[in-house]
Formats: sequence, structure tokens, C-alpha cells
Amino acid sequence: MYVAVKGGERAIDNAHTWLAEERRGDISVEELSIAQIREQLALAVARVMAEGSLFDPDLAALAIKQARGDMIEAVFLIRAFRTTLPRFGASEPIDTGAMTCDRRISATFKDVPGGQVLGPTFDYTHRLIDFTLAATGELPPEAQAGEPRTEPTPHVTEFLDREGLIQTEEDDTKTPRDLTREPLDFPADRPLRLQAIARGDEGFILSMAYSTQRGYGRNHPFVGELRVGQVAIEMDIPELGFAIDIGEVTITECETVNQFMGSKSEPPQFTRGYGLVFGHCERKAISMALVDRALRWEELGEDNVGAPAQDVEFVLSHADNVQATGFLEHIKLPHYVDFQSELELIRKLRAEAETAKAEEDASPFQEAAE
Repeated sequence: MYVAVKGGERAIDNAHTWLAEERRGDISVEELSIAQIREQLALAVARVMAEGSLFDPDLAALAIKQARGDMIEAVFLIRAFRTTLPRFGASEPIDTGAMTCDRRISATFKDVPGGQVLGPTFDYTHRLIDFTLAATGELPPEAQAGEPRTEPTPHVTEFLDREGLIQTEEDDTKTPRDLTREPLDFPADRPLRLQAIARGDEGFILSMAYSTQRGYGRNHPFVGELRVGQVAIEMDIPELGFAIDIGEVTITECETVNQFMGSKSEPPQFTRGYGLVFGHCERKAISMALVDRALRWEELGEDNVGAPAQDVEFVLSHADNVQATGFLEHIKLPHYVDFQSELELIRKLRAEAETAKAEEDASPFQEAAE
């Protein structure tokens, strides 16, 4: 039982005021602007948008500022705001093949149409602290501008598909369930699983993916393709009778290629894992693809070796960081009645045990007297 704490309004108001002071910090230090967070902490902003299921860099930056850099608290703020927004329609499925790629790499083919585009990446940095960043007024170096690519960039897995070497994805015209409007339930089909993983906690999804690479699920894939860029969002306007562009979003997409030895129902071939998230979130997209592939064991006729990443209920029920945080942090709220009842129970059990021990200790003396 949870009980309200009476007379705590003043303490709560003071706590909020103190929190605001702590968030601001030393007032002699210039305050962070939303633009600074959006532009210079772009990867944090991308994570908040992805796990908050809302693409709005300015709003995500504001949430990070309000949450003092606590990513999960910022995600919570974004989701809470998202529930207040009216829903006036649905966009068309995005065409990632027409993405304007800032980064596009493949670990399976060296020479691919469209080329390898390293783009902005930490992959080849030395991971040494750059103390020049502590200086003020420094302008970053400018990368050499290349020729913009205007034609669509085909997916690498299309080349394997032409030879029938990779599992063909079925075109499902059924509208998938919307996890942001309906509660998660089981059994969960693949579209619902992908939604849950896409907005799941990056650290949790990463640990599940890592576990499959270490043998808990036998899932060591190749990155068929990883691409980061902008895609157009189209919406069908009934009055016009056709779809129009209403904007664009930045996304990260990953397709993994996994070896598959075949089963009773499927021939030997490659299979896919898929990940797609808002913003520049490579680690999350790759992790998502690995977990997606691990959860496909049943439809592929593979053996379930009991790995955590193969258990759909375990993965999806524990992936959501907002839900996990709420359940975890609620235990610091008043539980006085609960604790008092357990305290009385422990006291009663201890008294009964002491009485029984005293009777047991006295019994030998009674037998001797008799």
C-alpha cells in the first residue's frame, strides 16, 4: 500500500526550487542555449529522439537541458509531451533507398554502387583527450566538399537478393500495431518487436546484442550496410489525391547479413537483421539489427538455445527504460504501511522462534527432573 505524505507540499516546493538552482549551476558561467545542445551534443539529442519516439531536435535539446543531462529523464519528458500532441494523419513509408547519405559503409563488399562514404565517425580516431577543445573561440577544420550524389543509393542486400542468396522479406500490407497508442502484448510479431527495440534503452539493447556475439544465441553477423542520412517524409493529402513532401528526418539504418545453415523449412542462405532509429545512432541501429535477428529463431526454424536475446518476452518487457526507471525509482517513495506490516511479521516470527528455542532448551532439564 502506498500512502500520501501530509504536510509535504512546502518541502516539495523547496526541493523543486533547489533542483532548478542545481540545474543552472554557477550563475557566473554562461548558460547553455538550446542551439548549443542541439548542434554540439547532437548524438545525445539523437538518442533522446529515438527513445522518445519523437523527431524534434530542439525539443530534445530542451529536454536534455531540463533533465540536467539525464538521458532517461529527458526521454521521459519527450514521451510525456508526445502524448499531448494531436494526431491528424499518418505519413507514407519512408524510402531509405532514396536517402541522402552523410555516411554509408559496408563490411561485406568493398566496391558497391554509390561507394563507401565514411562520413563523420569515431571509428578511426585515437580516443585520446583533445585538450584543444578546452580552448574558446577555436573554429573547427572544414572538410573538403565532394560532389553531391543525386541518384538513389541501392541497398547492399539487393545484390544478394538477385542471386537468391538471402532470405526474401515478405511484403505485408497489413497495418502494424502502433506501440505508442496500444500497450505491448504477446505474441508480438516482427513489426511490433522492431518498434519496441527501436525505442528501447540503448544500453540494454547493446548488452543483448553483445550477448549474442559471445555465444548466447550464436549470432555473429556481418554489417551488410550501415547508412546515416536524410529521408523525405511524404503524406497523402486526400484533397489533392497524391502525396506531398512535408519535411525530412535524419535516420540511421543498419542491415546485417547472418549465415543460416538451413532448417526443415528453409534452405541454406543468408538471413537479415534490421535496425532503424531516429538521428545518428549507429550503436543502437547495429544492436537493434542483432537483437532482431536473434528473435527470429522461431520463424526460421532454428533451435532455441535458451539465450536471453532469443526470449521475446524477456527482451521486450525489459527494454523500455522509462518503464524500468519508473518501477525502479518508485521504491524510494513512501512505503510506510508496507514496511510496518513486514516489520511486525519479522518481530512475530522472531518471538515465536525464541519461544520455541527456550522450550527446546528447557526440555532436557525437565526430563532429568522426572
